[in-house]
Amino acid sequence: MPNSNSKLHCNHRGGQEAGRRELVTRSLQSAQHCLGDQDFGTAYAHYLLVLNLAPELKTSVKETFQFTLFKWAEELDSLARIQDLFNCYEQALELYPNDEVICNSMGEHLFRMGFRDEAAGYFHKAVKLNPDFADAKENFYRVANWLVERWHFIMLNDAKRNLTYLKAIENAVHSGCKSVLDIGTGTGILSMFAKKAGASSVYACELSKTMYELARDVVAANSMEREINLLHLKSLDIEIPKHIPERVSLVVTETVDAGLFGEGIVESLIHAWEHLLLQPR
Repeated sequence: MPNSNSKLHCNHRGGQEAGRRELVTRSLQSAQHCLGDQDFGTAYAHYLLVLNLAPELKTSVKETFQFTLFKWAEELDSLARIQDLFNCYEQALELYPNDEVICNSMGEHLFRMGFRDEAAGYFHKAVKLNPDFADAKENFYRVANWLVERWHFIMLNDAKRNLTYLKAIENAVHSGCKSVLDIGTGTGILSMFAKKAGASSVYACELSKTMYELARDVVAANSMEREINLLHLKSLDIEIPKHIPERVSLVVTETVDAGLFGEGIVESLIHAWEHLLLQPR
């Protein structure tokens, strides 16, 4: 009896496998037929089915799948079906999470729709995945020109300013301020000053996705990625202990621009400091 059950089970599994192969073959044929008819939406659906049923085919159908995705995305864009377009890219990136071509294409759609910060994130990921990918590099530099304010470069090359900040942070840390929060970290320079001065805990928040990614690269290039906790957050959204485990003893920031007068940044910073700073004893 056990041998009979085992044989039935094997036959059932064999039948399932044969059915899977048959469905995959038919779906591939249907996808090719739809491509010939320029029915990209249906072709895309067939490829999704194939890749979910037969992930071993990812490499062999990759280029055709990309072509189908991009053509279908163009149609969705022209029909203003934006959510469907994003859903397709999310599905594609679930199947090919480390595909620089798909990341770059997603970034291009986001950029055209005005989502420049989000686009920069996808371009940045594409460049990380393939540093020699010329299109992604060009796209990233182009969007960075929109998002990285010119005054960042002026400040970073202002030796007197940097030395003044360094000395002030060193004095504060040496006087006992061992936990530091850098609000609007930008490139991360003030956070690195704090860590080099001897702070035991350094947290940095940055609202801009582009600047956050840039700060991560700069901090990593200086071998401090394990010592500085970077948060892609607005300072007012930081919660203790959800985002940082403690109230800090020192806040550093350089958010002095036109927003100081026009966007209520003074009140916002005071509120954040009161919330995140240790109360005096």
